[in-house]
Amino acid sequence: MTVLVTGGTGFVGRFIVERLARAGRAVTVMGRTPPPAGFFTHPVGFVAGSLDPAADHTSALQGIDHLVHAAFDHRPGRYRGGEGDDPVAFRRRNRDGSIALFDAARRAGVTRAVFLSSRAVYGLQKPGAILHETTEPLPDTLYGGVKLSAERALHALSDARFTGVSLRVTGVYGPAAPGRAHKWTGLFSDYLAGRPVAPRVAAEVHGDDVAAAVQLALDCQDPPEDGLLNVSDLVLDRRGLLAIVRDATGCPHPLPDAADASTLNVMATDRLRALGWRPGGHALLERTVRALLGAEPAG
Repeated sequence: MTVLVTGGTGFVGRFIVERLARAGRAVTVMGRTPPPAGFFTHPVGFVAGSLDPAADHTSALQGIDHLVHAAFDHRPGRYRGGEGDDPVAFRRRNRDGSIALFDAARRAGVTRAVFLSSRAVYGLQKPGAILHETTEPLPDTLYGGVKLSAERALHALSDARFTGVSLRVTGVYGPAAPGRAHKWTGLFSDYLAGRPVAPRVAAEVHGDDVAAAVQLALDCQDPPEDGLLNVSDLVLDRRGLLAIVRDATGCPHPLPDAADASTLNVMATDRLRALGWRPGGHALLERTVRALLGAEPAG
């Protein structure tokens, strides 16, 4: 199977490309600039492309069986609020550009498309309520609204020849590409330096577990009729996360207070687990944190 991955050089996209290439897929990455030498551990093709809805994706999609759309055009380091001071252009690129790409894929004969959506589509929900794929989305950010619009467009395009699946992904952690900082770099540095850390709790999933979900969504014989799958693993408190850092480094600084997790809206992942998904849980978190600390200052 040939797979085109948009956003393959991004933080999450890199996990997806690596896993699919490792599984023997012929992977081509679409982006604005080619990846630097050695960025991927397996041979990967490249084709130039963008989220401009007026772009012609015909050549990029030629001979492609599956599409994974992980690209998202936003201000660096920000998703919510990533539109900056130009929400119109943000919506045009990320909503209209995604829809144009899905339509082009369908017309090119791509048989399955997987879209990396977000937990943000659920928006404001009753405190503590569990989020199922059937929960009514109530996005309260432009980011969440754009993701929801793209989900719905992909589902509307789906038919017997073209299947769209949207993965509603929570916060993603894991090692970054060489030369790039991981998401907890600043947090770990603050703790190791003895600077105050505010309590916080959030849902997290390892990037490789996201990639495993993508692979299942591409390969499963009977995806959900509505094309929706939640992707989430851990409810992670900063106190528990930094306890791993403390134990690994012997850092003497006090941990932040535990945050109140009672109001957190956790996504149910029964659908994905029924397809065989088995995330790494706390064991993978601990291994990852200890590996990340190999590059951290002693503090």
